[in-house]
Amino acid sequence: MIDLTPACRQMSDLLSVVTDDQLELPTPCAEFTVRGLIEHVDEAVQGFTTLASAAPGPGDVRSHVLELAEAWSSPRAWAGETAVAGVHLRNELWGNIALTEVVVHGWDLARATGRPFDLPDGTLRACLAHVRVFVPSAPLPELWGAPVSVVDDAPLVDQIVAVTGRVPGSAGRRAG
Repeated sequence: MIDLTPACRQMSDLLSVVTDDQLELPTPCAEFTVRGLIEHVDEAVQGFTTLASAAPGPGDVRSHVLELAEAWSSPRAWAGETAVAGVHLRNELWGNIALTEVVVHGWDLARATGRPFDLPDGTLRACLAHVRVFVPSAPLPELWGAPVSVVDDAPLVDQIVAVTGRVPGSAGRRAG
């Protein structure tokens, strides 16, 4: 079981400072502006909350992100298997996908809005372990870009986003 709380709190904090004039900015997730990314995150976290057998409450995306952390704090959420849109996976894997969604799109949002993005090493290590195995063999490979090379000692978050096809930038000391 992985604690999604740090990633969800970081995402919630980022969402709380997005201004109206930032909504049409591009993000590292090429298909989304900031507005589109926020809408995508809201839809995804509500889906992952439901998958953890919890009903998302009324409210905005920030409250939905925090509900996601709460829903996945139960060991029951991580047990068993669930099919979603024809994809049948262990709930443990769904929980890791939820974590990745919040971490990677949190980084996207931070980059797009010029905000810092900082998560505990344990959260980043859990996400990196997941993306290294899952992304290359994902059931829907079109969701990810081609991996980007980074040096071996790149920061953990840079390694994560590079696996998902994002360019970490100068902080990632991109290799090659």
